[in-house]
Amino acid sequence: MLEPYLPLLVRLGLMAAIASVLARSNSFKSMLMRETRTINQRLELALWLSIVFGASVAVRVLSSSYQAADLGLEGSLIAGLLGGYVTGLLSGVIISLPAVFFGQHWIMPLFAGVGVLGGLLRDLAPGPDEIWRFSPFFDLNIYRFFKGSQNYRRTAFHLVFPAGILTAEGLRQLVGSLFADKGVFYAPNPPARVAMYVATLFAVAIPLKIWNSTRNEKKLEEQERLLVEARLAALTSQINPHFLFNTLNSVSSLIRTDPNQARIMVVRLSTILRRLLSKHENFSPLRDELSFIEDYLSIEVVRFGDKLRFETDVARDTLDMLVPSMLLQPLVENSIKHGLSSKVEGGTIRIRTHRSESRLHLLVEDDGVGISEAKLATLLDQGIGVSNVNERLKVLFGSEYRMWIDSQPGQGTRIQIEVPELQTDLAAVS
Repeated sequence: MLEPYLPLLVRLGLMAAIASVLARSNSFKSMLMRETRTINQRLELALWLSIVFGASVAVRVLSSSYQAADLGLEGSLIAGLLGGYVTGLLSGVIISLPAVFFGQHWIMPLFAGVGVLGGLLRDLAPGPDEIWRFSPFFDLNIYRFFKGSQNYRRTAFHLVFPAGILTAEGLRQLVGSLFADKGVFYAPNPPARVAMYVATLFAVAIPLKIWNSTRNEKKLEEQERLLVEARLAALTSQINPHFLFNTLNSVSSLIRTDPNQARIMVVRLSTILRRLLSKHENFSPLRDELSFIEDYLSIEVVRFGDKLRFETDVARDTLDMLVPSMLLQPLVENSIKHGLSSKVEGGTIRIRTHRSESRLHLLVEDDGVGISEAKLATLLDQGIGVSNVNERLKVLFGSEYRMWIDSQPGQGTRIQIEVPELQTDLAAVS
């Protein structure tokens, strides 16, 4: 009873397997993401589909008892749907070649015509994404037409789309009736013929659904990447104006009392800004960050004089390690602003680094006034300086970093950061 319909189930399973295998190819996935294609890209898409579905025709002609393997008609139609007339026509011709070599010449115009039909359906779509929204269920499409939306062009297309697929199957049945038992997957009795029409609908829908799922995954990955870049850019843009604002305040306080020192600060500030404007990388060598801190502190020393001291204990094997750009400056600025500025006798800022098990350890500490326990509990979530650094590290490293703060009122503050070692070729986020 079920024997005439088993080949149809085999065809659906084979189509799902082919679509899943193609979806694993990065090259094929990149083609699926394109809505408009050049001639070369259309030819490339035609070649991909022709090889796969042409092989299915070859299996059928080499084994006449295994007609369920022949997905040439569906492949030609899908090629037209994805790539347009050129891709559909060329794919139909190439897919039919194994059958033509065995004397089944009528299959070439059938597959070529179906490929062109797929291109026509693509042109009728009101938008590039409508092809991927195809449903083989007529009742759902009819419901959409009358109840689902006021966009009748869109809902009408989803009625025309399955009708076009059924037309392609009708052409196959017509050719099969003219050349019975000579290569065309043809059902002579009405129940089997109806089953073939239904199977063809689902044979076209299955790869579209699988590939649409692949496209959506790629889009989500791309959106996540863009979101990370946008967050990082926003966080970085918070740092530079914050630093600039404080420096200009220092300059303005010196303009009347010591114009010469004000000019020196402006020159040093211009050096720092030139470096900031010329750097677009998210990471830079630690030696560059330390050099930047020295320039920054040379400006701050003008404000504080001998009250501000700076010490470093940097391991040589860490100087070329990559760190997020502008990582240290907000921490040093916080030490000056909140730790040392209100301390009459001033104090010292120390930066230490060492390397351990392919991880970089950074320490920024001061002997300033310290932070109260209540404020310390919310320091990573509020403000611009420390919380900004923590957020950037979270964006860049996820769970692969550590940052912790120790502080005692009247004794000073210690900020420690631990990040994984990065290779130069892996440091670009964008």
